[in-house]
Amino acid sequence: MQVDYTAQIWKEGQQYVAHALPLDVASAGDTPEAARAALDEAVRLFLVTAHEMGTLEQVLEECSYEFRGGCWRAPEWIAVEQHSTLLSA
Repeated sequence: MQVDYTAQIWKEGQQYVAHALPLDVASAGDTPEAARAALDEAVRLFLVTAHEMGTLEQVLEECSYEFRGGCWRAPEWIAVEQHSTLLSA
């Protein structure tokens, strides 16, 4: 079974952090490529564990996936944006 997700990668100090949306799984590595590979493995293990526990369908539905045409479809992203706001003291 194939489950698609969107990965965000950013730098924190000397590490790169990769985050899978909408699954809310994260991992890190010394390079963007290492973070991406670690995230792929973390997502795979997360989904395998959910499957073994019998909760995969529930997990995917809670993450807004839909089962259509024999496949789990990720939500359609309208935008992935970075915003900021001002905080007054």
